[in-house]
Amino acid sequence: EITPLGTGAALPARGRHPSAQLLNASEELYLIDCGEGTQERLRRIGVNFMRIGHVFISHLHGDHYLGLVGLISTMHLMGRTRVLHVHAPEGIGSIIDIQLQASRTYLRFPLKVHVLPEGSGQEVWSDRFVRVTSLALVHRIPCVGFIFKEAPLPRNLRKEKVHLIPHFMRQAVKEGADLALPDGSSLPNEELTTDPMVPRSFAYCSDTAYAPELIEHLLGVDLLYHEATFTEQMSGRAKETMHSTARQAGMIARDANVGRLLLGHFSSRYKDVDALVAEARTVFPHAQAAEEGITLPIV
Repeated sequence: EITPLGTGAALPARGRHPSAQLLNASEELYLIDCGEGTQERLRRIGVNFMRIGHVFISHLHGDHYLGLVGLISTMHLMGRTRVLHVHAPEGIGSIIDIQLQASRTYLRFPLKVHVLPEGSGQEVWSDRFVRVTSLALVHRIPCVGFIFKEAPLPRNLRKEKVHLIPHFMRQAVKEGADLALPDGSSLPNEELTTDPMVPRSFAYCSDTAYAPELIEHLLGVDLLYHEATFTEQMSGRAKETMHSTARQAGMIARDANVGRLLLGHFSSRYKDVDALVAEARTVFPHAQAAEEGITLPIV
């Protein structure tokens, strides 16, 4: 599930905060972007951010990372010992180091910085919960989007057959093994289990101009977050600043045949975002605005 924490572009305005999202995959938490005030937003929704193991920073414009050092500092003060992984473009290590050096802060926990790869389709991270790959976004400075794909889930044991499976064999059966019986025969796995849920996927397209070359990497994603800074009336400004309009976000979602489209990174010029959502829906009906603090299941 995904919880948007910040939906505004460039600056905090109109009750909207800078970019940040929290992804929960099997109760493992991943933070995507970390704009100013992110830790306060996490507190407000009741999340223990000490559980966050990875932070993914799309690019080094301040509205996407200025909350990071504050979050790291708070984790230090709260006695964190678990390693924190930060995945970001080249330069984030120096930004963190100079601030820790200036305050003579020596972290109590290991901090590992990973420089993001260039190009789309490159592996950023993989663990037993998710595999994360890159999207080469088109912006004024190097900017990377992310696709999170859930790791394959084990098969489900049939309730009426669980009693037949010794405890020490259940994990093997979940992984596809047949059950050997004492008489030398066996029960085939399909009689003991049912298919697991198909792994789900979430794509995060941070600041980017309209980039149809991303479509091949986004095909069939269950939920696509795509920036929608402007309406088509401001298409000149969108092109100048290398951002997208809501209609362009809808076109990407339509052409990639995604399940749902989540819009965000709204310019402060818009008092509300109804016009942006309506514009995206002209080309992709399953579009909605990201709402801060509202958790969405990815299905």
